[in-house]
Amino acid sequence: MKKVIFSATAIAFMLLTSCSTSKQITVPLSRSVELDDTYTIIWNGISKAYRYENGQWLRAESYDYQFDVVQKRYDNHWKSVKSLHRIHPDYDGKAGDRDQTMYFEVAYKNLIEGKVQATINSSLGNGTGASDTEFRKSVLTMYVPNASKFMPYSKFRITQNYNYEEGVLTETVELIKEKDGKEIPFMKNEETALIFIKSKLDKAPTTFKH
Repeated sequence: MKKVIFSATAIAFMLLTSCSTSKQITVPLSRSVELDDTYTIIWNGISKAYRYENGQWLRAESYDYQFDVVQKRYDNHWKSVKSLHRIHPDYDGKAGDRDQTMYFEVAYKNLIEGKVQATINSSLGNGTGASDTEFRKSVLTMYVPNASKFMPYSKFRITQNYNYEEGVLTETVELIKEKDGKEIPFMKNEETALIFIKSKLDKAPTTFKH
């Protein structure tokens, strides 16, 4: 299977403590590096942000971002590095730096009732997940470590849809507060990304124009 074809004070506190930047990232440890040691997919996409207020989702354009994911699939153990960049001129910095990097390890293990079960180690927090056997539809849940009662969310839920044949990945990243056994939505990001894999080019893809 080796070649098998994310109040102002509260927001600031929220992402300073849990939305990882390059200084906070969990770094994968290895004594060696190889150029082609596994099946690698690169995703390039955009995300539209929404805030939940008064029972409805409202657009939060200044929190939109562009992103790239380098996803390395080692059999049933995947490692991904996600880099995002917010370009909106009105971004206020309350969700952390404009440029952020996050790391995810997903270990797919047991098959239960047709779903592959997973454990997750990430710079956002640890958690669990489930997917179909072709990894087309996945749900990953991560819990914010040491989340205080003042934070507007305590977990992330990422719902993924891999459309390999069309070369498109769509994701919904939800930020949720769990309180008294209930889920309270806070924010979400609707992501769409295109797939890029190793290939050979017939000629230079771009040329200088004058």
